[in-house]
Amino acid sequence: MSVTATSGVTATSGVTATCGVGVTPGSRVAVVSCDPGIPVFGSKGASVHLQAVLGELVRRGAEVHLLTPRPGGPAPAALAGVTVHELPAVTGRPAPEREASARCSDAAVAAVLDRLARQAPLDLLLERYSLWGRTGTAWAAARGVPSVLEVNAPLVREQAAHRVLHDRAGAEAVARHALAHAGAVVCVSEAVAVWARGVTDPARVHVVANGTDTDRITPAVRAGGVRPLTVGFVGTLKPWHGTEHLVDAVALLLDREPGWRLVVVGDGPERDALAERAERLGITDAVELVGALPPEQVAARLHGVDVGCAPYADLADFYFSPLKVYEYLAAGLPVVASRVPGMAGLLREGDLGALCRPADPGDLADALAALAADPQRRARVGAAARAAAEREHTWSAVLDRVLAVAAVGDRPADRAADRPADRPAHRAASAPAATAAPVRVGVVA
Repeated sequence: MSVTATSGVTATSGVTATCGVGVTPGSRVAVVSCDPGIPVFGSKGASVHLQAVLGELVRRGAEVHLLTPRPGGPAPAALAGVTVHELPAVTGRPAPEREASARCSDAAVAAVLDRLARQAPLDLLLERYSLWGRTGTAWAAARGVPSVLEVNAPLVREQAAHRVLHDRAGAEAVARHALAHAGAVVCVSEAVAVWARGVTDPARVHVVANGTDTDRITPAVRAGGVRPLTVGFVGTLKPWHGTEHLVDAVALLLDREPGWRLVVVGDGPERDALAERAERLGITDAVELVGALPPEQVAARLHGVDVGCAPYADLADFYFSPLKVYEYLAAGLPVVASRVPGMAGLLREGDLGALCRPADPGDLADALAALAADPQRRARVGAAARAAAEREHTWSAVLDRVLAVAAVGDRPADRAADRPADRPAHRAASAPAATAAPVRVGVVA
């Protein structure tokens, strides 16, 4: 399948983008995120991802409508032009009650989309796959609106393994329905795509990895010389991130040479355990647990570190497309990461940093020490990392790849010709005012 796009990028699924991308000034785009665990305007990785996509759509002059049960606070200034339609909140503590509430919240998507379509035709629907989200893609399929379903994880399996899932058969049926009705299914990694191909027609499944904001995250001027380094980690503190091994590695390095520091940006269930581990190892003064930060504040913290770390645990089923690694690249940082599926390719077998054995603090410490001892290598690798981020991993390039597989290159123009006389035309192609407040539309299930 070949779809044209102005960027000339090639999607990882083999779809080549070569002439007119589909989101242009005045395009009307609905973005659906029904996952109650994602505060769209929050600081989680999923939040950063959604904000980046929304921001890129706004930058291209689109009229953007966000449908979500959890906005997560006011929109950042750059997204003030996004119209927020707040779906019914997902409530309930027992799994059956919460799952039923999530289904009701998702069902409310149809009424919002109907109302938007009555105002003027929608040109594209982008939806982030959620455990109980099936309405958005079905609505788009029934009305001939191009749609893309982005899949970030095999949620049914993840929910059953790490949380509580009462109606597994129901969740699997939702996944089949949502993926089958999407115009295209975009997965953030090959491992996720393997799962998706088992759910729907494999020919409709594509891989488009995550990206980074190279305008927000920029390199800093860093001191050279052979010296102990400040090591950085950005992310939610969950068990699979392996941050305990990073603390252990820094303790080993401090045994060899004083001066090493660790800066951890993020929060989560492992925070207290990390603090206790640092205290037990006697390195509390060398470990700074910053906590969660808004995306716009992360760049400044990355300016204060010399190397970015992704010390993932030894997972049998690694399916992530880690935002942290793309952010390290954008910051011009050498990356030291566990050799987990996909990481060697992303880091070009170590050309953009170093790969170490998962769950091995000694190997991680050795990789960090080697970078500390070679300032020329650090500078060379950091420059290559930034160049790779600018060339391959911007959110603009990611959106181009998504639009290529969505086959929406000529949709706005075609639909304009078919629009009934009593339907209003698209809004003028002007950027949304930065001071305009987002609109919140409550929807009753």
